[in-house]
Amino acid sequence: MFTNDLTNLLKIDFPIIQAPMAGGISTSKLVATASKNGALGMIAAGYMSPIQLREQIREVKQLTTHNFGVNLFVPNKFEISENGIEMANSLLKRYREELNIQGEKIKLPNMKSSIHSYKEQIKVVIEEKIPICSFTFGVPTADEMGKFKEHNIITIGTATTVEEAVSIEELGMDVVVIQGSEAGGHRGNFISSHEEGLIGLMSLIPQVSDHVSIPIIAAGGIMDGRGLTAALCLGAKAVQMGTAFLTCKESGAHPLHKEAVMYSKYGDTTLTRAFSGKWARGIKNKFTMEMEEHVDTVPIFPIQNTLTQSIRKASANQNNKEYMSLWSGQSATLARIETVEQLVIRVMDEARKVSRGDDPPTNVFSKF
Repeated sequence: MFTNDLTNLLKIDFPIIQAPMAGGISTSKLVATASKNGALGMIAAGYMSPIQLREQIREVKQLTTHNFGVNLFVPNKFEISENGIEMANSLLKRYREELNIQGEKIKLPNMKSSIHSYKEQIKVVIEEKIPICSFTFGVPTADEMGKFKEHNIITIGTATTVEEAVSIEELGMDVVVIQGSEAGGHRGNFISSHEEGLIGLMSLIPQVSDHVSIPIIAAGGIMDGRGLTAALCLGAKAVQMGTAFLTCKESGAHPLHKEAVMYSKYGDTTLTRAFSGKWARGIKNKFTMEMEEHVDTVPIFPIQNTLTQSIRKASANQNNKEYMSLWSGQSATLARIETVEQLVIRVMDEARKVSRGDDPPTNVFSKF
């Protein structure tokens, strides 16, 4: 049950993918250790320069000879409105003052440079002979797909609806990650609207399974063997886990971020555009709650992401979780502090017990 055409394709022992978590969470050690323990480690290149990406690829290669992949953010078109920037800065002014951020010079993103950087990232993936490349916020062009196929690189798209999954298959991509509404971090919709893409994973898996023939990776709220087994029963070939890996000891998440996930209660997560301009799920804090009435007016990604960058950084440096983006999925209460090796072993042990018909495991043991 746990070995299939997808695990064979990705050359992994277990149907577990470590979700790429941009911004420093997916450290080289996290990626390499996931791969060494039979899962698929993924470098999160979303905010990296091509040089930084090449450096991390080479770091991971030094740590493991096992397969690992790279995730890229596909640039979305955006325009900078001076009026919009002014409005956003007026909303953010008091947070900058509270955090004592003075005289910062903000370099706004540029569409042309964003596309250039993305194309250079693709060149790095090809030159470094990365076997697997996944995409979020969009899909590669037909020309780019031709290059990946020419170099035998396995491509994985991210979808939030059946329509998006079908388009990924029609483009010729090899695998699709379907992201349920429970998932932490940024939403991966690129055709469907934000509202249309808010489908629960257990409803989305069989719908997509009935409409595509390429392997499905299920993402969103999966934290243990119960979730893994349920996803496989519904038609997925593997699961992608983010929040579960975020609290691992090898993760680069800020200690306050890990703590917020570990001590979260049911209903503590929310969807917000306040931090980046793109809808994302994270744990509520002062910033998300106070900005809630303004989320429809903040600039789109990556503009808002750039404007709040110094706020998030200063908040982390000052150990103040109220202005940090505490990305997390809806099953955060199931998170544990453990090593990657312990996580993979535990999830697979639980999954085997469930598949045998044993009593389902529960999270009654210590989380620490």
